[in-house]
Amino acid sequence: MPHSELALVTGASGGIGAALVQVLRANDVRRTVIGLGRGSTPPIDVTDEASIAAAAAHVDQQALPLRLVIHTVGALDLEGCRAEKTWRQIDATAMQRAFAINTTGAALVMKHFLPRLARDGRSVFAALSARVGSIADNGLGGWYSYRASKAALNQLVRCAAIELRRSHPGALCVALHPGTVATRLTADHDTSRLEVQSPATAATRLLDVLQQLEPGQNGGFWPAGAVVSRNARRSASRLRLGATRPAPRIESP
Repeated sequence: MPHSELALVTGASGGIGAALVQVLRANDVRRTVIGLGRGSTPPIDVTDEASIAAAAAHVDQQALPLRLVIHTVGALDLEGCRAEKTWRQIDATAMQRAFAINTTGAALVMKHFLPRLARDGRSVFAALSARVGSIADNGLGGWYSYRASKAALNQLVRCAAIELRRSHPGALCVALHPGTVATRLTADHDTSRLEVQSPATAATRLLDVLQQLEPGQNGGFWPAGAVVSRNARRSASRLRLGATRPAPRIESP
């Protein structure tokens, strides 16, 4: 059966990214699924815009409508620096690196792939974010670089969603919170008191959310496993700024 559309997952060498590629390929034989990461062909490094542009050109060569992009790249502990528990641990280099990967990298992926989304019908761009980026929900403090970079990512998603609907009325740009997942990102943190999902479970739950979203829910922040209704726009608006309900955390700073 010839393929009729294209899906792209960035960060496909990571736990969630790899699981998303597997689930997408298993669920729809009509879809070509491309998984890109630093070791793929072509490689993609979100700190190198030239590699992102080359990846976008590779997508163009597929000559299929791009219906789905899921950006999964992110980092918590960087270059020997653990997530900060106090302002005394803030390191300028590590913070800049966190923003380069979690925020600027996502912005560059948006820059190159949002214009390539199919203009006819439904298409989706989703970026993995985190509830710890919420300002309203931050009752513990700490994790300065990670929290701030994810908060900035949420704002980027909202800005991009507003611009996207002008040229792609049927498209969505959203942020997703996967929950706590057994990946390299969480491996060195205490998750004993949390509900830890396998990457495959998280991938399935994330895709279930994306399947439910409608154009009026563009720009929202959605947790994995959410039940989305037509009346959920108000909830999405609240989550953009930060949920007031307790959010799952990997560990207390």
